[in-house]
Amino acid sequence: MTPNLIRQAAVMLSNLLEFNSPADAKLSEFFRNNRDLGTKERAFVAESVYGVLRRLRFLSAVTANDDNDPDDARKLVLAWMLRIQGMSIQKIESMLTEQQIEWAHTIKAKSTENLPLAVQADVRDWLWEKLVAQYGEKEALTIARSMHDAATLDLRVNTIKDTRDDVMAKFIAENTSGESNVTKTPYSPIGLRMPLRLNISRHVMFTEGQIEVQDEGSQILAHLVAPKRGMMVADFCAGAGGKTLAMGALMRNTGRLYAFDVSEKRLHSLGQRLKRSGLSNLNAQSISSETDPKLKRLNGKFDRVLVDAPCTGLGTLRRNPDLKWRQTPQDLAELTVKQANILARASKLTKAGGRLIYSTCSLLRDENEQIAENFLAAHPDFKLLNAAEILKQQQINLDTGDYLKLLPHLHNTDGFFAAVFEKTDGSSKPAKAAVPVVAVEEAEQETVTTEPKAKKAAAKPKATKPKAVKEAAAEESLVKEAVAEKAVIKEKTVKPKVVKEKAVKEKIVKEKVVKEKVVKPKAVKTKAVKE
Repeated sequence: MTPNLIRQAAVMLSNLLEFNSPADAKLSEFFRNNRDLGTKERAFVAESVYGVLRRLRFLSAVTANDDNDPDDARKLVLAWMLRIQGMSIQKIESMLTEQQIEWAHTIKAKSTENLPLAVQADVRDWLWEKLVAQYGEKEALTIARSMHDAATLDLRVNTIKDTRDDVMAKFIAENTSGESNVTKTPYSPIGLRMPLRLNISRHVMFTEGQIEVQDEGSQILAHLVAPKRGMMVADFCAGAGGKTLAMGALMRNTGRLYAFDVSEKRLHSLGQRLKRSGLSNLNAQSISSETDPKLKRLNGKFDRVLVDAPCTGLGTLRRNPDLKWRQTPQDLAELTVKQANILARASKLTKAGGRLIYSTCSLLRDENEQIAENFLAAHPDFKLLNAAEILKQQQINLDTGDYLKLLPHLHNTDGFFAAVFEKTDGSSKPAKAAVPVVAVEEAEQETVTTEPKAKKAAAKPKATKPKAVKEAAAEESLVKEAVAEKAVIKEKTVKPKVVKEKAVKEKIVKEKVVKEKVVKPKAVKTKAVKE
């Protein structure tokens, strides 16, 4: 640590306190512009600015001379070092100016008794009121304080390429960290946890796709979707595709997996991760919004539809502490409207008997239970399934009731919410795609085996068949139906036509012969058809 390093941390923090863009993006830009900083120096800057953001209200209270005193980034970094890290003034005195030493003594002596609970929780007043109304004062304070610590490094093992036991053994063998620092996640059967934040992005197992960085809560959500081999699955708000890739691995690279998002930039990131993953069943598509016309032809096609909706992100404050200062009540109100609209549109993609999964990384009822309850009230063709029972079927022993509700202080994950709905209407009806093919086949066979009066009825399949073929062709361009499946459909719909044309041709020849022999037309015609 040097005086210049403390100064640079203060400069970076001053930029972040504007709260006009995500902190991680600004920090990445800062490091790109200061490539002379070493690994330890970068770590100090990142740790100090994120540390201040986690405890901003408390640190503002101990650095302010009065209630209206504006935040000073230099004081805040100093207060973080002294009051949060527990450093002594004597230890850092040689790196401080005379003014900073004076500040240090004032900060160290400042009393923190009788601070308002919202200040102790380090959240804005509006958020504190929401948490208290939902959880009660005691638990709200516990939840908020659990966000003061940095998150662990959670990894998802890509089971397409390796196993959790083998990956763990490799980490231990190469001494990346001690055995006690690499553990299996308690709930996710495919996760590993490292308390220390390592630079994993250049590790060979990461670059070759054996592991992905993913919070255990997000891994559990992929299991809650419960995709199976051969299913048709949609990730409706895919983002950079962490859950998409996890679901693809659970499907064992079979079936069809679609990733939709309004951001081409996020889908590009998914493309980079896809190359490492080894998956070949994923199709990423950019959409303009949840009402994009290209989605219409996919209505009722999917076995599983995941809606990981855009939200306040207040369950991820261990990783993104700036969110609690950037989000406002107006943002929350706008997001809940968007969440309801996205969920309603995604429900149309779900087939009868299929499942629709709604999730957020929020702690607030407004974005979670309330959205789920409103959806069920407006969509009687869906019913709520018990999340704990679904997870039990996936060999995950985690019971939070009907909904999945993960909290940092209870589960050591990010805050997550999820509800699983099953579409119930029409579940006993035959598949829509099978009806036209059967109708054509049966009607055309009837023209060969019945009296001439059936000719009028036989004309119907002629109109039905082109329509069925046309719909199949249109669907193929969007959903890329399997070649083998189309070969079967083509064989069923074309072959009867050949039989019909042959029968008509033989009939004309036989009628001509009968006419020449001057036999009664009615008797001969009947006999000819039966022959």
